[in-house]
Amino acid sequence: MSGLLQVKCSANSHSVSPYNSQGPFLDLHPEVSMLRGEGSSTVNSPRKDSSGGDLSESLGTTSIQSDYNEAKIKVIGVGGGGSNAVNRMTESEMHGVEFWIVNTDVQAMRMSPVYPENRLQIGQELTRGLGAGGNPETGMNAAKESKESIEEAVYGADMVFVTAGMGGGTGTGGAPIIASIAKSMGILTVGIVTTPFSFEGRKRSIQAQEGITALRDNVDTLIVIPNDKLLTAVSQSTPVTEAFNLADDILRQGVRGISDIITIPGLVNVDFADVRAIMANAGSSLMGIGTATGKSRARDAALNAIQSPLLDIGIERATGIVWDITGGTDLTLFEVNTAAEVIYDLVDPTANLIFGAVIDPSLSGQVSITLIATGFKRQEESEGRPLQASQLTQADTTFGTNWRSSSFTDGGLFEIPEFLKKRGGSRYPRA
Repeated sequence: MSGLLQVKCSANSHSVSPYNSQGPFLDLHPEVSMLRGEGSSTVNSPRKDSSGGDLSESLGTTSIQSDYNEAKIKVIGVGGGGSNAVNRMTESEMHGVEFWIVNTDVQAMRMSPVYPENRLQIGQELTRGLGAGGNPETGMNAAKESKESIEEAVYGADMVFVTAGMGGGTGTGGAPIIASIAKSMGILTVGIVTTPFSFEGRKRSIQAQEGITALRDNVDTLIVIPNDKLLTAVSQSTPVTEAFNLADDILRQGVRGISDIITIPGLVNVDFADVRAIMANAGSSLMGIGTATGKSRARDAALNAIQSPLLDIGIERATGIVWDITGGTDLTLFEVNTAAEVIYDLVDPTANLIFGAVIDPSLSGQVSITLIATGFKRQEESEGRPLQASQLTQADTTFGTNWRSSSFTDGGLFEIPEFLKKRGGSRYPRA
């Protein structure tokens, strides 16, 4: 196994190159030495499988003892779009995360799989449970009316994700208020929201931008996912419901990519304080997702993540990077290193980097990478201009997926990725 994870960070570059067994990376991450069978450790010596192979060659067979207090993470879906995204998140196995939905529409909330005690109706007197009627001001006032209930919902959390589909009433108006309450309580607050598809109308787009402006001032980190960009990943015959499901799945992957790093012990255990250092007061952030299979799956997934249409600008400008690689029990340390080479060669040498490696047995033969680029706010302020979604032309890349086994449609666009297709349609209607 010696020589698999070969990492050396120099002062002028984050490229990954061979290191001596006692290099600086191992000083920072001695657990990697343990996995390679070097040095003294309480971790069991590498075992051999029936064929004589080193079981520690695969991350799925390693066992690193850890004793730590888990950070408490809550995900709050606001409004119809946010609630629907959380409903889908509950269908996936996300560890150490508490789910909440917040809405003014009681009927929509009754159909949610979220625990009844975690369904929060806001604005009972204002809306009487009938919804906000697409009016963000009503959503805002409903959240203000239920301030004490919101405080109780987020109490005890170390980190809160506020997710919503911007453009409607409850999510657009309520999300900034909920985020403000969480942040005022000292909780690391991350907003991860979508903007409407163009076919949803100009009014919703205008309302969405106004809501995003309000939300940006009340979160530590804000990730905005333009739904229109997802159209580059689907065929012209894609049903409307499938397009919305795709948007929900992106929200899920964004939340999971960050939460898994914190809650699941992996190759390198990451302290919550490390994540907070990168994401606190980070401002506008961007997300890329890459998935690949095949012999060069790790490299391809990393390339797809950094070339994702969701990344409006290059990650070279980011001052912080949080990235997560997830694979099956066949994921190797060599593949982790390969993905790291791709990412580290591109980012600023002074950027603060945090990575996690997680095993998901259901991903046998597949590697997925989620990358969050943060810290653009500081550059916006120094340059005197905001980060705009239109800074780059539409990327000619696919939606972070290795398409070598996919076919083109007659319309020239790509079909829906298989890893999203197999999840099936959502059982929950959009409120």
